[in-house]
Amino acid sequence: MITGNPGTGKHTVSSRLADDLGYTILDLNQIAIEHGIFEKKDSTLDVDTKKLARIIKKLIAKDSIIVGHLAPYVVEKSQIKLAVILRKNPYKLIPIYKKRNYSKKKQTENAASEILGIVAHDSIKKFGLSKSRQIDTTNLTIAQTINKVKRILKKKSKSDSVDWLGMVAKKKDFARFFPNR
Repeated sequence: MITGNPGTGKHTVSSRLADDLGYTILDLNQIAIEHGIFEKKDSTLDVDTKKLARIIKKLIAKDSIIVGHLAPYVVEKSQIKLAVILRKNPYKLIPIYKKRNYSKKKQTENAASEILGIVAHDSIKKFGLSKSRQIDTTNLTIAQTINKVKRILKKKSKSDSVDWLGMVAKKKDFARFFPNR
């Protein structure tokens, strides 16, 4: 399973990794759209995670990669071998969000989520430390990230330590990412 906040490289890494390993991809967003289990609110899609969990349960195969930021909310611990959580410096995420035409609010919310490590926390809580590995993709190419995932799968690499909160605190930049607080 590959998860993480938007803009961390989940889909690109998953696609190339699936090609390398001969696996199929279960893209959670795509599955939700194909099954019409979402509501459009502003510029985001609110997915019915209970329905998505039921659908995913039927689709998971041994040689598949589940990809999406919703993974910790729709996949059970017993259904995966490993949860790879891609992380990226929030200052590097903002230009990606601008390029994707995210609203200012959505840019800030996603960057704040990355700073707080919400997807990482929820993944580790759901799957446990033994099945969870973080990769800081900030300064890695896609090929380097894929190689790191492969090394993790072979138990030749460990989880990265990621602390964006400390970095933002050091820069005294909380107001940028947490307005009105």
